[in-house]
Amino acid sequence: MTGSSASERARSLAAQPLEAFGLSEGFVRGTAQSYRAIWAHRDLLFLLVKRELRARYKNSALGILWSLVRPLAQLLIYYFAIGQILGVARSIPNFAIFVFVGLTAWTLFTEIVSNGTTSIVSNSGLVKKVYLPREIFPLSSVGGALFSFGVQFVILIGATIVLGQFPWSANLATAVPAFIVILLFGTGLGILLGGLNVYFRDLEHLTEVALVVLFWASPIVYSFSYVHNFLQGGLLEQVYLLNPITLGILGMQKAFWLSGSVESTAMNWPPDLDLRLWIAVLAGVVFVWLCQRIFSRVQGDFAQEL
Repeated sequence: MTGSSASERARSLAAQPLEAFGLSEGFVRGTAQSYRAIWAHRDLLFLLVKRELRARYKNSALGILWSLVRPLAQLLIYYFAIGQILGVARSIPNFAIFVFVGLTAWTLFTEIVSNGTTSIVSNSGLVKKVYLPREIFPLSSVGGALFSFGVQFVILIGATIVLGQFPWSANLATAVPAFIVILLFGTGLGILLGGLNVYFRDLEHLTEVALVVLFWASPIVYSFSYVHNFLQGGLLEQVYLLNPITLGILGMQKAFWLSGSVESTAMNWPPDLDLRLWIAVLAGVVFVWLCQRIFSRVQGDFAQEL
């Protein structure tokens, strides 16, 4: 190419308007573009979920049954250590079902958050080489967590039926907003922490510590009645109930722990629990949106940081 033709080519390119590639940075316009991009790559998302599940149970004799080992081990430890030795089971009827309901909900949340936090770093090869909406990596963690939750949930329902404790009541409807709350806040945190962990690698370790604290701050191995009797419905109790995961776990317990609704052993559920849950659902939708927009802002340098 001669010098004159090269100069003409440069002038021609300079005269053309600049076109932006990738997703818009605007909060409203960018949201629609991000969601369309994720939907367009839904087949890849399903493939990532399948890949994660295959890798998780590859060369495993028990296969998907391993998704039950950890919660069942926790159930046995808490049942004997806290329920029997410390005597909590004497004041919480059907303590095993009570704990397993809480653990099933909690495991869903922790799997989404923990795996979502490391999802971008774990898939650095794809992130650096291929353009695609990076949100699908933490979302694939959601898919894997939902699969494990489904297995545990089937066991939970089977146990309540075998023990004659299946709650044939209107309280079952409480499980719907409770499940949605846990799913939304877990997904939002998984997306947000997955993006930030690229820049701050200590975040995944801090997340593990925070989840331990949050576990004991949630009514999983102790009933809300203890909290209510200690705080007497005051300001601190309302602060305690601001935790959406606490509300989600309480909603699941109200739905599937029959003894908590029987008149002779009824638990002191928070006032307007169902209303609180639906408000938390709306807050969760906003939370996921905010987390995705923050993720969109920080994802620009992923390839360089990885």
